[in-house]
Amino acid sequence: MITKRACIYPKDIQRITGRSERYGRKLLQDIREFLGKESYQFVTIHKFSEYTGIQLDIVKEYIED
Repeated sequence: MITKRACIYPKDIQRITGRSERYGRKLLQDIREFLGKESYQFVTIHKFSEYTGIQLDIVKEYIED
């Protein structure tokens, strides 16, 4: 399965976890801080998968274009 985008958004995290979109924004902020990224930089689905421990294949199933 090939996804058409590489970055993940709060709405994707909401679909994956079943939590709120606000939780998704907070989690992305935490990942950026952990990776030493700036607030305007994107988080890839690969880095999200590594950080959360959710298998990449599962993450890709929930990514919508």
